[in-house]
Amino acid sequence: MRITLCGAAGEVTGSCYLVETESSRISVDFGLFQGRSHAPEQNAKPLPIAEADLDAIVLTHAHLDHAGRVPLAVQRGFRGPVHATAATHELLEILLADSAHIQEMDAKHRSKRLVQGGGKPVRPLYTHADVEATLPLRVSHRFGEDVEVTDDITARFHRAGHILGSASVELVVREGGATRSVVFSGDIGPKGIPLLRDAEPPESADLVFLESTYGSREHRNLDETIEEFEEILTRTYREKRKVLVPSFAVGRTQQLFYHLAEAFRHHVVPRFPVFLDSPLAIRATEIYRNNTHLFDDEARALFAAGQFREQLSNLRLCPTADDSRALNDVEGPCMIIAGAGMCNGGRIVHHLRHNLPDPNTTVLLVGFQAAGTRGARLATGKDTVRIFGDDIPVAAEVVTLGGFSAHAGRSGLVNWYGALAASNPRLVLTHGEQDSRRALAHRLKNRFGVEAELPGIYDVVEL
Repeated sequence: MRITLCGAAGEVTGSCYLVETESSRISVDFGLFQGRSHAPEQNAKPLPIAEADLDAIVLTHAHLDHAGRVPLAVQRGFRGPVHATAATHELLEILLADSAHIQEMDAKHRSKRLVQGGGKPVRPLYTHADVEATLPLRVSHRFGEDVEVTDDITARFHRAGHILGSASVELVVREGGATRSVVFSGDIGPKGIPLLRDAEPPESADLVFLESTYGSREHRNLDETIEEFEEILTRTYREKRKVLVPSFAVGRTQQLFYHLAEAFRHHVVPRFPVFLDSPLAIRATEIYRNNTHLFDDEARALFAAGQFREQLSNLRLCPTADDSRALNDVEGPCMIIAGAGMCNGGRIVHHLRHNLPDPNTTVLLVGFQAAGTRGARLATGKDTVRIFGDDIPVAAEVVTLGGFSAHAGRSGLVNWYGALAASNPRLVLTHGEQDSRRALAHRLKNRFGVEAELPGIYDVVEL
């Protein structure tokens, strides 16, 4: 068995593992590269084999850095099944449609500039038509169900606690008279994250691919983060501030709603206007509402009692561009939640351009900011950020709340691996910046005596 790392090797995007046996070829994840300057080139690069020759694609979850290139595989001839949990497939439909729109708009704008300069137009990475051709290939499964992916590969999905439907994928491979288990962690959520049940790792494996996004550090304690969040809400109301929250449409937005509802329910602050300025997040929130059976016990009880609807009666949805533009005239106290989470696109960019020069604005960063993104520039305290060709001065307050992350911190990753450690698996660290991988490898060696491997992109792991 050969496993080629076709992404997320020394960085946190582009997750893609090409798994080849004597008779099968499948991909675990097929994600977009995001943030860095090389992302467009990497996204367009084909697999070491023709995508049309893949027997199947198995997805850990719906985030685009794990699933965003599936329509490109279809464009290049892939026609096999796309296996994932049911909730992942629901979210995938809206995320891929949004991604196709972005690909088409980017290509349109780039082509216009190129043609004006005497060049040739460019094609989008993929289109809505490619997404429409992808959707019928989805095959949905329950957690814990054995899935016959090919004649010699069986998959099982284990809860990952990251976003709705997220899973770690366990492959059982029968080859050469031997049976081996390979586990792909996907993205692991922190223990006790609101709404979702905690991750449930497999009990054993021969080989483990473990993410390392936060392998070098811990998140702030969630209770402390909530306390700081509530202080920001109180000051927002008292000082009539405008709060901009660049938020990932799937996962982070719904978690923020939970904390807002709890703050209003416990009378931490009077209700003030909250605007959800993201058509994608609006649709994702509806999918969350339709899948409360995947929530933890506390969230299911609150939802059944109508607490979310009652406490968020001040929530205003902004599905149209006109709705979004009207927010320029809204005065504080208010909160505007808009995509994208790393400030590299979406409606939040327009709000940043309009409000960053205003010292009565707070920019609240509640998610991971990959190197090279506009969000990372804000997080590191830069005086200006470049938006639509202009350098915009940053007079607004910028606050980072790392405790709201949907990724496990270093100790969470170590503990997740600990559930498998007794089987003494071979360990490969992926999906993390190089410093994070090294730090996590050091911690795992100290605790379990395991020597983790840190391969580069297109390196091959043989088992």
